[in-house]
Amino acid sequence: MSSVDGNGISVAIDQNEYLAEGAGTVDAVVTVETGADFVASGPPPDRVEILIIDSSGSMGTQRKFDEARKATLAALDVLPDGTKFAIVQGTSMARLVFPIDTPSVPASRESRAAARRHLDKLRPTGGTAMGTWLGLARQLATMHPGALVHAILLTDGKNEHEEPEALAAEIRQSEGVFTCDCRGVGTDWRVDELRTIASALHGTVDIVADPVHLAADFAAMTQTAMTKAIPELTLRVWTPAGAVVQFVKQVAPTIEDLTARRTESGAQLGEYPLGAWGAEDRDYHVQVRVEPAAAGREKLAARVSVVMGQEVVGQGLVRAVWTTEADLSARISRRVAHYTGQAELAQVVQEGLTARKNGDVDTATAKLRRAVQLAAESGNEGTAKLLRGVVEVDEHNGTVRLRTKVAAADEMALDARSTKTARVRKEA
Repeated sequence: MSSVDGNGISVAIDQNEYLAEGAGTVDAVVTVETGADFVASGPPPDRVEILIIDSSGSMGTQRKFDEARKATLAALDVLPDGTKFAIVQGTSMARLVFPIDTPSVPASRESRAAARRHLDKLRPTGGTAMGTWLGLARQLATMHPGALVHAILLTDGKNEHEEPEALAAEIRQSEGVFTCDCRGVGTDWRVDELRTIASALHGTVDIVADPVHLAADFAAMTQTAMTKAIPELTLRVWTPAGAVVQFVKQVAPTIEDLTARRTESGAQLGEYPLGAWGAEDRDYHVQVRVEPAAAGREKLAARVSVVMGQEVVGQGLVRAVWTTEADLSARISRRVAHYTGQAELAQVVQEGLTARKNGDVDTATAKLRRAVQLAAESGNEGTAKLLRGVVEVDEHNGTVRLRTKVAAADEMALDARSTKTARVRKEA
């Protein structure tokens, strides 16, 4: 374990740097931690909260729209006074509900009361075109240059009233402009659809099966957003000539593959966006392929830097040392092994659920059996509990069978939360 502090941000590298002769794959877990003093050291950022509420006709059933209104007001209640906000109505088009003549308004007793009056006039009608919702949110965000903009997108259905390409294009245009947490209420929406939005916009995705729980969830998401004070951090990875970055993945608190988001910023230099930060820590798995060297040789496999703006605020080194001693090269970093298993866990859960939906019972059973095993081995109690809503586990012999009847909400919760990982802390 090596750790480097830079201006309040620490970068810790956990790896087994020893490689056998002929080996060339280097794995490391990079822990980035921002201290509270560092986060609070700069001027407080301007903040904008955008609440995007599905107002399509289906929201009129099961009191979903009534609870969505309450949730919107619950989010406004926890906004600090002075924080700017806007409310967007989402149907087959997007409309700014409040305010109506300016991109946002500061939170106050008066503006919250006015927002309530406008929400009371809304009635669910029409269809669902999420790309237009994101498009309006992006326009509002660009009217607040330099601000830290966070959105909550709530829907109860599928993106049925625009072409998939339109949504994909809008997601691409919104990347880096604002962050977005996505919630699906009920069970008629698609997890993969909201996950695509949330993943690209550095947000979270989850199910709220019972609309009565929306208010608490909205308040919690808004409070979390208010803890972010750094609009963007970037992971910069330099590799020597002949070395290639195989992948960069966030592995805690959730799994997010950042490999395809790389932008080239110089010779052997790539950058990966990390989104907005508060006082927190996240883990990343970096794998680099290097040219093998003779026993006794040491190489720098990668230099990993954390960048804010154009300033390097933290840095760590990934090394490769070749040895003929098998007991050294055979060791696997405890944290690398753990997060490799967590990534496999998320993958087999999603593959198993897909196979189940397609009627492939054998594949679904095999994948979800492996998921049960991985969840138990890694101590991921959250996923283990969710798996039991989809499979039956015999406590005596460990047999795993698909349940014949599975509640849609249980299946969707397992899917939506499959990327949440069990943390394994760095050793001193």
